[in-house]
Formats: sequence, C-alpha cells, structure tokens
Amino acid sequence: MGVVVSLDEGKKGEASVKPLVDLTAADMARVNELILSKAGSDVEMIPEIANHLISSGGKRLRPMITLAAARMFGYSGDGHIKLATSVEFMHTATLLHDDVVDESDMRRGKQTARMVWGNQASVLVGDFLLGQAFRMMVEVGSLKALDILATAASVIAEGEVWQLAAAKNLETTEDEYLAVIKAKTAALFSAAAEVGPVIAQAGRAEQAALRSYGTNLGLAFQLIDDALDYGGNARDLGKNTGDDFREGKVTLPVILSYRRGTAAERAFWKTAIEDGVNDDAALDKAMGLMTRYNAIGETISRARHFGNIAADALAPLGDTPQRDAMLEVIDFCISRVN
Repeated sequence: MGVVVSLDEGKKGEASVKPLVDLTAADMARVNELILSKAGSDVEMIPEIANHLISSGGKRLRPMITLAAARMFGYSGDGHIKLATSVEFMHTATLLHDDVVDESDMRRGKQTARMVWGNQASVLVGDFLLGQAFRMMVEVGSLKALDILATAASVIAEGEVWQLAAAKNLETTEDEYLAVIKAKTAALFSAAAEVGPVIAQAGRAEQAALRSYGTNLGLAFQLIDDALDYGGNARDLGKNTGDDFREGKVTLPVILSYRRGTAAERAFWKTAIEDGVNDDAALDKAMGLMTRYNAIGETISRARHFGNIAADALAPLGDTPQRDAMLEVIDFCISRVN
C-alpha cells in the first residue's frame, strides 16, 4: 500500500506539496546523502536492490513530514536527519516486502525488485534496510523516538499478516479494513510526524497533535489510493489502474459495492476477487457497480473525513510555515481525485 507523491501543483493549480518540499529542501539534501551512505554495502546486491527502489520516483513525503514536524517546534540539532532517513528506510523495506507478499510485477513504472533479483533477495535487503534504520535511531539517542518507530515497525508487520489472513475475503467489514490500513499505512505516517516534536522536546499535547495528524493523513491517503485504483492514472498512483482488482485486493470500494449489491452482483464479486476472474471486462463491470452504488464517492468522503480530523489536530498549534505546509499536504492528498 505504498504512497507516491507527485510534485505537480495538483489539479487545477490547487493544493500542492511544493511548500513542504521548499521548506525541507536543505534538510532533505542531507537526508538523501545519508540514504546513499547507509544503503551502501560490500555485498554488491544490497545497494543495487536498495537503489533500484530508492531512485524509482517516490518523493519521500514521510521523511519530509518528520523534518517539518521537528522544525515546527524549533529543533536545531541533526537528529531529525537520521530519524527522517530511518523513516524512509522503513518505508522502502515495507515496499520490498509488500511486493513479495502481493506478487507484484511493477512499481512506479518499473519492474519490482523481486522480478529482477528474486523474492529472497528482496526480503533480505528489506531486512538490511530495517537494520540500518534501527542503528540510526539508536545513534540519535532518544528512547522515546526509538520506541515510537520500533512500535510502528511492529504494527506495520502485524498489519501485513492481518491483511494476508484476510486476503480475498469479501466478508471483511469496513471497520476491519480501516483497522488494517491504520496498521499498514497510517502507522508510519503517525510515527514520522510524532518523532519530530519528540526530539524537539515539545509538550505531550503537541506530540499527540502530530501523532493524530499523521494517523489521519495516512488513512486519508490510503483511501484516496483505493479510489484512484478504479479511476486514477499510473502517475498519481505509482502503479497501474486496476492493479488492486487484478490482485484480488478487498479495498473499501469493493467492500461497499459487495455489501450493497444484489445476490447476482455479489456472486460476480466472488468470482472476480476470490476466484481470480478479473480480466478487463470484469474490471469494467466492477467499475460500473461501483458507480451504481457510489462506492468511489463514499470512499473519497471517508478520506475527506479523516483529512478533516488531521487538519483539526494541527489547528491549536502555533501559526508556522511548517504547519501551513502540512495542512496543504492534506488538501493535496484529497485533490488527487478531482
């Protein structure tokens, strides 16, 4: 469930991540240097696989949030650089593992690492990146930040197993699905945001505000990705439209359409999702049913709801350029479907 962010101004010149990019540019240059350094190894295959994914076009939203969240509260050290790099390595490791579990062939317009080097190498390089991430966390010396990111790593893995256990299960409820994406996707957004005020030694209320912002931004972003899979484009999504359907993933648009459908329509979903009959004709029919039951529109409405919660979490904080940029990220997330 990876998230890829375009640096374009957004549809119709509306919300953009550009303010966040501009604010964090100097720090991100240091993060990028550290990424290249820490992805290095005498084992030739490790940097090859790591760089294959690291250089494939993701815009590193999560580490930018870590950097901005630290600067928002006046942090002036360099621990945020190592934590932001740790966050990016955790995300990259998750993508490597996800592609193996999902048996994905393409990511961001390129062959996945598992297609080039095999499943075993992809998993092991993911493990290497996780190890490097934890080494950097320890170097920062903040037990609280280490605890937040370590907990996130555990929750993400738990979400992966949870999703695997529920794979192709059309009886999955909306609540169960939201719990899965809260673990798989939102947990790292939450940790990325929270460690900023932690190392800046901000108060508990400020830490809680950033934690809530990250959680709800992550939920909104994933739900928009779910909607885009049935009507977006590869540039916005970082994969081909319809990939979730072809892989038999039970996402919120599927859940809503299945539950609201007739007996015959539910039989179609079972054939498509559970039995894997998911060619282009089946995809067209699925999208037609989603239109009939407003499944895409209501998925977007759910995303807007979580986006509003994320914005409200930041509302009591002081007016800073970082806060404004992070608020615009929420609007950008939603605007991808306009």
